[in-house]
Amino acid sequence: MTDKLVIFDTTLRDGEQSPGASMTRDEKLRIARQLERLKVDVIEAGFAASSNGDFECIQAIAKHIKDSTVCSLSRANDRDISRAADALQGASRARIHTFIATSPVHMEKKLRMTPAQVLEQAKLAVRFARNRVADVEFSAEDAYRSEEDFLCRVIEAAINEGATTINVPDTVGYAIPELYGNFIRSLRQRVPNSDKAIWSVHCHNDLGMAVANSLAGVKIGGARQVECTINGLGERAGNCSLEEVVMAIRTRRDYFDLDVGVDASQILAASRMVSQTTGFVVQPNKAIVGANAFAHTAGIHQDGIMKARDTYEIMRAEDVGWSANKMILGKLSGRNAFKQRLQELGVQMDSEAEVNLAFAKFKDLADRKSEIFDEDILALVSEESVQHGSDRYGFVSLSQHSETGELPQATVVITMDGKEVSGQANGNGPVDASLKAIETNAKSGSEMVLYSVNAISGSTESQGEVTVRLQNSGRIVNGVGADPDIVVASAKAYISALNKLSSQVDRVAAQG
Repeated sequence: MTDKLVIFDTTLRDGEQSPGASMTRDEKLRIARQLERLKVDVIEAGFAASSNGDFECIQAIAKHIKDSTVCSLSRANDRDISRAADALQGASRARIHTFIATSPVHMEKKLRMTPAQVLEQAKLAVRFARNRVADVEFSAEDAYRSEEDFLCRVIEAAINEGATTINVPDTVGYAIPELYGNFIRSLRQRVPNSDKAIWSVHCHNDLGMAVANSLAGVKIGGARQVECTINGLGERAGNCSLEEVVMAIRTRRDYFDLDVGVDASQILAASRMVSQTTGFVVQPNKAIVGANAFAHTAGIHQDGIMKARDTYEIMRAEDVGWSANKMILGKLSGRNAFKQRLQELGVQMDSEAEVNLAFAKFKDLADRKSEIFDEDILALVSEESVQHGSDRYGFVSLSQHSETGELPQATVVITMDGKEVSGQANGNGPVDASLKAIETNAKSGSEMVLYSVNAISGSTESQGEVTVRLQNSGRIVNGVGADPDIVVASAKAYISALNKLSSQVDRVAAQG
């Protein structure tokens, strides 16, 4: 048994299953490159059979990522596995992650298969995948609610067929740490060939215990891979948080006696990139990456910190990427300084033309606010990455009038299928009027289910980052926009969401 804990990041697959969190190819590739800088062991890049778009994303990531294993999810059938293998061609290290449900409720209600059929399908799937790649992971979906005797038989068969990693998911977040840890340990003791594979845990956060359950699976159960996401992103209440697991293992090495290969100094950059790409804001009191994670307000705490840091801090803020000495750029900053900061933030541009375009937008922003922070740069690049020449809608200009006692009015000029159109509307406020003005031409018929504003940095001069979540015909998308003018940021976010709605992509539901 290795003393190294394998970190399997599924931000780009399970994290993307959050309603509205779908990402473009370029966004996924940018995050994958940051995960590589973070030195995660495995990047689950997507679910190749779910759509042509996901297939192309995995292809691109497999081509560019050299230091991490690139993985694709697949259901336990030949078509899914073939699509995964094809998407992974060219990867330095490739893994196929195939799964089938093993709990009675899933087999009966969802799969409509008998246990014998599920066992046979699991064997065939692993055998087929093993013929395509050397590294095969098998997951028993809803494993924690499965009958243990049957689960042991399925896992033993999967290992016999060549599975190199066995994942035991708590798919619905039902587990309790001690019970889950003992469950993993019991499986490993009962499966005769358990020593022939690395055991993995994949926990959801429905009861707020995904990290605790994962760590119990490691300490009590002997698992040596944890499946997690940046910021705990994921459907429903989310997944196990990568940053919390990594820092728990590092901080309490005396207890876990394990090493992780992750470069923790890249955690904050990854957190910000994922947050600003998806529009899922990190709560201020979030462990490790929240704005208040290393803030001390109480006088007694402040006094203790000044006398001896370890009185109230168990980690150093700079160890996870926080720094009081970060470079602040401004309108006098040159292109080289801007390009260097992009590299330090983990942002890689594919061409000098892209760098020049981003630098022009940076200079435009610098004319509007005196200091440009890292958050501003990431927001600028994130916004640029979601704008494509093929987008149906584009923002051109906005004017609005708002006066106490008067009904606010806005006029918004947008491009629609390449042609400029103008719309005017009244509303309860300038933002409401602006979005209604856009709708006069878009006529999307969508329902807004979330509107969120976040100040990117800490002053009234800060850029506002707006997230708009729209729902239409059962499809949910997020749009993100940033601008020093919060009304303009709102319009950009709304247009971003409209573009995602107009780009219909058929997706197949994956494992939870």
